[in-house]
Amino acid sequence: MMQAIWFLGGLIGLVAVVAFGARYIEHKLLYALSPALVTPEAAGLDGVRLERLNGADGAEIVTWYAPARRGQPTLLYFHGNAGDLSMRAERMANYLKRGQGMMMMAYRGYSGSTGKPSEKANVADALLAFDTLLAKGVRADDIVLYGESLGSGVAVQVAAQRPAGGLILDAPYTSIVDVAELHYPYLPARLLMRDRYDTLRHIGKVEAPLLIVHGGRDALIPIDMGRRVLAAARAEKRMVELPGAGHSDHAQFGSFEAIQAWLGERFAQQAPRAAVGRR
Repeated sequence: MMQAIWFLGGLIGLVAVVAFGARYIEHKLLYALSPALVTPEAAGLDGVRLERLNGADGAEIVTWYAPARRGQPTLLYFHGNAGDLSMRAERMANYLKRGQGMMMMAYRGYSGSTGKPSEKANVADALLAFDTLLAKGVRADDIVLYGESLGSGVAVQVAAQRPAGGLILDAPYTSIVDVAELHYPYLPARLLMRDRYDTLRHIGKVEAPLLIVHGGRDALIPIDMGRRVLAAARAEKRMVELPGAGHSDHAQFGSFEAIQAWLGERFAQQAPRAAVGRR
């Protein structure tokens, strides 16, 4: 009897160690933190303000914001799992040159945002960013959610809860668990992962028009995942496949031009209206 009790106790302890270790490994692999505060000025961006949002739990969330010109959309941008906002500075500058506004949100532990990132926290902060744009006078119909890689799972969940004017997914996945199983088949990811970013679970609730851009040579998130996300979407949808592109080099293969064409179809014919924006 005692041997059985000792065995059961040891088994429970082993499971606890594995679960704790898996959580630690999950966090390290999923979030490549870049905690140092970075300013738009240091990244060479003019007319972009660093603003801090106050999370419900006291965390400070760093955003870079520049308003749109009249009649142009504002992109609410959620970045990937690595690098800081300065790594996206050139991308932001390209959109601003077209008159489009942008708010880039740094997850907790990135670019000066305090706290620790998690799926729950990232989505809550993203919803706060959306509501902040509304408070600035930006119409919901003029907000286009943009999710890059990891951020695609954040953007989808915001789009499922807020009436945005559009949703752009850059290299989306079906779920982070699926990505983990693909690259780490020897780990019980489906059993132990807490942050799951289950895109397929949420995409069917999205009513905003959808654009997916995905590289045909993406070795991190295979293009088939993007196709499955497209198939599961119920709203107006389009996918631009870039055969020569990998995971993070889409701009070299025409993704910016494809996105501009899609935005042009949706916003170019809008009559200018009084709104917060650059003049």
